[in-house]
Amino acid sequence: MYQWEELKKFADSCTRCPLCRTRKHSVMGQGNLKAGIMFIAEAPGRKEDEQGVPFVGPAGQMFDRLLKEAGLERNQVYITNIVKCNPPFNRDPSEEEQSACIPYLKYETLLIRPKVIVCLGRIAAQRIISPDFRITRQHGLWTERKGYWLTAVFHPSALLRDPSKTEGAVQDFLAVRRKLDELSL
Repeated sequence: MYQWEELKKFADSCTRCPLCRTRKHSVMGQGNLKAGIMFIAEAPGRKEDEQGVPFVGPAGQMFDRLLKEAGLERNQVYITNIVKCNPPFNRDPSEEEQSACIPYLKYETLLIRPKVIVCLGRIAAQRIISPDFRITRQHGLWTERKGYWLTAVFHPSALLRDPSKTEGAVQDFLAVRRKLDELSL
């Protein structure tokens, strides 16, 4: 637990990019520290910035719904973001902001040691899986790298903007569950 507290302290006092000047709270990951699965999104939103907790707004409610559809609960998974501070106006995090926070994400990953990593949305998939990843064409596809099984699904906020993608997202989450079962996680 000491390592988590130290990591949170580092994130709270981080000045590696300009987002430190506008944040209310850094937002570290949350969930089961022994989870076999890690969900990674791009950055916290306004509500997350206010509370210092990932996925507490409407996208978080959609995320919980998708987990439930797959027979999972938040206490079984770990969820985090690439960037630990909220980019103003809900814009995509810049390359500089992502690069500044990647050491935190790498450390979280080393501490959790997941077997499955699910990228939530295009930004996370392009940073974690491949720079040319196309979420509309490649969501739900699996790749194995360095002992991790990687996939990407639509970000829950994308489903709020376009509900027609929800059924595909449910199928992707069911596939995630099948992968967990296959790996006995």
